[in-house]
Amino acid sequence: MFNNSVIKQSISLIKTMKKIAILLLALSFLSVDAQAKKKKTTKKKTANKTAVAAQAQPETTVPAEAVVTNPTPAPTPAPVEAKPAEEMEPINSLSILNAKSPASFRAYREMGKVKKGDSLVSVKNKPISYGYIDEKDVLRSMVVWEIIDMNEKINQPFYHNADGVISQNKSLYQLLIDNIMDGKIKEVYDDEMFMTKLTPEEIKKRLSVTVESNWLIEKKNAGEKLTPEDIKAGTDVIETKTETVKLLKVKGMWYIDRRDGQMKYRLLGIAAMGPDPTMMAEKTADGVSLGNKDELVDLFWVYYPDARDILANAVVFNSHNLSSDITYDDVLNARRFSSIIYKSDNGLGTGIIKDYIPNDSEEQLEESDRIKNQILEMENDMWNY
Repeated sequence: MFNNSVIKQSISLIKTMKKIAILLLALSFLSVDAQAKKKKTTKKKTANKTAVAAQAQPETTVPAEAVVTNPTPAPTPAPVEAKPAEEMEPINSLSILNAKSPASFRAYREMGKVKKGDSLVSVKNKPISYGYIDEKDVLRSMVVWEIIDMNEKINQPFYHNADGVISQNKSLYQLLIDNIMDGKIKEVYDDEMFMTKLTPEEIKKRLSVTVESNWLIEKKNAGEKLTPEDIKAGTDVIETKTETVKLLKVKGMWYIDRRDGQMKYRLLGIAAMGPDPTMMAEKTADGVSLGNKDELVDLFWVYYPDARDILANAVVFNSHNLSSDITYDDVLNARRFSSIIYKSDNGLGTGIIKDYIPNDSEEQLEESDRIKNQILEMENDMWNY
């Protein structure tokens, strides 16, 4: 049994604690109410100050034109940069049927490399070597110059220029000029005798001429400030493009090889003929061009043996078979083209047919055929004598 005095003390202690708790609760309510009143008073004072300041300032009317809205510009998408060929997935063959990406297929086809196992292997063709010919092995020979007209149907593959996925074909002129500018073909000359060598910069100047109009020249002389639009409008670039190169010249030697008793042909040089941009840029007082787009000149001469590595890896367009692998080197060495002889080293003056048979086109064609027959008779005479 508990002692009565202890129980009474406990009861009084509990009552005291209740009174303390009620007192603390009342104090907390009073504190919250005071803070709320203080906030209201502060808001009123701020509102009064704002109203007084607004009354003190004079009213100003802002014109609609002065209101400038600066909307946030939409972010421009970053340009997608083409991956270099080394970062693309290599191809395992030069057939579009096995390609996973047209971009990688084109890139590795241009490099001439395919994946074999864990490494890249070059599949570029190496032209068949001509072999050594001693001067004593040449029994008879004749050098002829011929013109290839690319308007003829049989010669049109030389003129075709396209970049497809299945086959990539460049015109012969475009193939030569691209590799000359890249420095892959170095033996480029001004004349058919390969005397004056040309640099890529000299060829570029020869193929393109920039002409300024009279009013642009007058503005320059007056010291006026020229805008890019003025320069663009007053400048005309006359350029020889692949569409205007429609004739080719080839120089080669027919000879009889004493060792095997055969008539053979060796291609020595090839030239592209196109309109002269310098003459096309020259104009009369009436603004008529002095040049004629049908008057073609020799743009450059390429020593053919130096271009064989390039031509042996360039496929000729074949309308009957887009997967054909016949190259320019194959076509030119096999003489699969139609041509007309315009010059030969026959001892008649310069050898140019139109010089010793002038003003008679029919006789000139007959002379060309006569030289062809003379070449064929060289082989027959070898067996007869």
